Amino acid sequence: MKVKEVLDNLKQRFPNEPEYHQAVEEVLLSIEETYNAHPEFEKQNIIERICIPDRIFSFRVTWVDDRANVKTNMAFRVQHNNAIGPYKGGIRFHESVCPSILKFLAFEQTFKNALTTLPMGGAKGGSDFNPQGKSDSEIMRFCQAYILELWRHIGPETDVPAGDIGVGGREVAYMYGMYRKLAHENTGTFTGKGLEFGGSLIRPEATGYGNIYFVMNMLKRKGINDLKGQIVAISGSGNVATYTAEKVLELGGKVVTMSDSSGYIYDPNGIDTEKLTYIFDLKNNQRGRIKEYADKYGCKYVEGQRPWVEKCTIALPSATQNEIDGHDAEMLVMNGCIAVSEGANMPSTIDAVNIFLKNKILYAPGKAANAGGVSVSGLEMSQNAMKLSWPKEEVDKRLQDIMKSIHESCVKYGTEPDGFVNYVNGANIAGFMKVAKAMMAQGVL
Repeated sequence: MKVKEVLDNLKQRFPNEPEYHQAVEEVLLSIEETYNAHPEFEKQNIIERICIPDRIFSFRVTWVDDRANVKTNMAFRVQHNNAIGPYKGGIRFHESVCPSILKFLAFEQTFKNALTTLPMGGAKGGSDFNPQGKSDSEIMRFCQAYILELWRHIGPETDVPAGDIGVGGREVAYMYGMYRKLAHENTGTFTGKGLEFGGSLIRPEATGYGNIYFVMNMLKRKGINDLKGQIVAISGSGNVATYTAEKVLELGGKVVTMSDSSGYIYDPNGIDTEKLTYIFDLKNNQRGRIKEYADKYGCKYVEGQRPWVEKCTIALPSATQNEIDGHDAEMLVMNGCIAVSEGANMPSTIDAVNIFLKNKILYAPGKAANAGGVSVSGLEMSQNAMKLSWPKEEVDKRLQDIMKSIHESCVKYGTEPDGFVNYVNGANIAGFMKVAKAMMAQGVL
């Protein structure tokens, strides 16, 4: 395999999909040497088959708003690869949703799910519907209309969706309710469900908690056993960011930044438990903005910017894709950052990643570091299949074990001759090898 040839071919066949091209390039650059050491992969054209989704569903969603106006949105489901288990991946409601973003997310999800050790394939879906400012009734009607088309293509052993940006417990509940009515079954077809109807404890916390568990595994290799004295910059203020901050505080770290799409706050005194509770309240208020925190606590607020110019020792991007570019990465390195761990999906550009690796920063890519969310989703699937509900302590222990296992896989495949662990290579190669071997074993499909 020659990476440039593969990429050129994909760009020609699927033009105007920059996020998808970026995700594929990042993985192919990591696995090129490993792939070429296995000529049997090339014989079965594994690389092309693993890059192109199995199928993509595209459909119109028609719904009625509270003023009786008929509205339409576009919606999609990308079922990327199910070689190791049912398709599994979230549903995103956001204006930016398009095939390119969903293909990148489904591609990443395939390898992320492989790393968890659980039997799950990769998928992603969503719509350009924006739930912000919509009433509960409007959101319910949209979710039901969305599932009216999608329900035929999902199921507990086929494709198991979950939440993502714009899709929380409320939206999952509406979608699952409609699925249950149409399919005449009550099964674990969705994850992120309410505890009253099959959900798992600590699912909302799982991505944030899992990210910190991964960070701690990286730091322990350097002899650092807690977060005391660590200055932590976090982006975002949704589920991932807030529960990341909660776990940082529990382990003794100091959180100094959080953000939303309008800007970021910098609190040099630290966001303590009381202040974090206020941010949780802002998040629960659909119209709450992070600027209100700055107004209340008298700290710096920077409109329209990201927090990576502020001094920190650990950076945890937890908002969206490509939020750290090359300049941001240079600022983090210059300001003494020792570790970057991704709570969001692909929040660092390729230039930023190269700067982190060049400077030997402990850098954990999203497919490894933020796999905690889908891991607990997988545990929710297991509980549903067994008709059981595990206590919080058991779920949390299993999550810690999974994140430790992912870290060990990254170390196994990513350790360089000088002892430095390239977590990008480690995660990509470990995930790729598992999926590729499963595809090889099952023949040309």
